[in-house]
Amino acid sequence: MSNKRNSKSFEIALSAISCALAVIFLLVGTLSYYLLATGYLMAQISLMIPLSRQIYVGDVLAYIGTCILTILLGAIGQVWLLVPFVMFFGLHPLANALQLRFNVNKWLAFVIKAVWFDFTLWVMYILVFGSSIGNTDMEVYRVLNDYILLFIFIGGTIIFLMYDYVMFNCQLWINAFVRRIKK
Repeated sequence: MSNKRNSKSFEIALSAISCALAVIFLLVGTLSYYLLATGYLMAQISLMIPLSRQIYVGDVLAYIGTCILTILLGAIGQVWLLVPFVMFFGLHPLANALQLRFNVNKWLAFVIKAVWFDFTLWVMYILVFGSSIGNTDMEVYRVLNDYILLFIFIGGTIIFLMYDYVMFNCQLWINAFVRRIKK
């Protein structure tokens, strides 16, 4: 067997470690609302582990396992908290890896992923706030609710620009880390 090819046991181990870490981070995030965003990010970074060796099927299985195990191990009463992870954060590393693998134009990929991110924000706005933030009798909340799609689209896209850049760099860091483990 060539040294360039991963052994099946190594692929399974990386995927299992990825899934286990992601479940732990998501559970901590669902138990403490203050750590929810951190849980999403750390779980997403955990799902980058199999992608560092181009183990796409292992990554998809780790993502599915993470979603199921997180619900079964403690988030069953708070499934709505996992919607952003299920819709976007858990799949974003795979989208980045496939973008690089198939050499998709970075601006086209950015537009598609930004719209995807903004749509996720809009869904969360509906789920969390029920289409209305704050007391609608107050002018500031009325303006916010009237122009929420504009705020989500512009603000979400600007935030996503920085976020996507950071996640690409995190993937490079994870790739170097796993390369050291393999040696």
